[in-house]
Amino acid sequence: MSVQISAKQVGELRQMTGVGLMDCKKALVKNEGDMEKAVIYLRKKGAATAAKKAGRVAREGIIEQYIHMGGKVGVLVELNCETDFVAKTDDFKTLARDLCLHIAAASPAYLTREDVPAEQVAKERDIASSQAGAKPPQVIQKIVEGKLDKYFSQICMSDQPFVKDPDKTIKELVTEKIAQLGENIVIRRFARFQLGQ
Repeated sequence: MSVQISAKQVGELRQMTGVGLMDCKKALVKNEGDMEKAVIYLRKKGAATAAKKAGRVAREGIIEQYIHMGGKVGVLVELNCETDFVAKTDDFKTLARDLCLHIAAASPAYLTREDVPAEQVAKERDIASSQAGAKPPQVIQKIVEGKLDKYFSQICMSDQPFVKDPDKTIKELVTEKIAQLGENIVIRRFARFQLGQ
């Protein structure tokens, strides 16, 4: 016997997750009305959906700005999505504002690891390798990779812990929003200005 799902339950799940009504209804039906299981189901499905959407073209969006500390720090970020409809949603605009605040606070030098010049990565790799000392090669390799990961998490925006929630990286934050809004979202570029620098 199938469980009856009410519009109220679907609305509650949508409120909790921000996912579309049809997906909420499917999740509740699949999990026999269990709200907690439906949330977990949507989160798992969301990560998979985000991976699928990553290849889609994102040409719409907004340029968000933020000025902090009496005009001493300013940030511009271009955040893209697939449709003008999503670009106008409060969730998308909030993400853009949160990214501006993050950039103002964390001062990333690059967007992703791939943006860091190869010679800079090689230099950091050499430093980490010399700090490892006389250890077996496989141990040195692990130490170097660990130090590089730490280095990237300091200078690359996508690897940085989100200032409002340090338990997730910026990349994870964007992936969550892709799953929630159902479109590919790309941080295209950013600029951070600080008076006197």
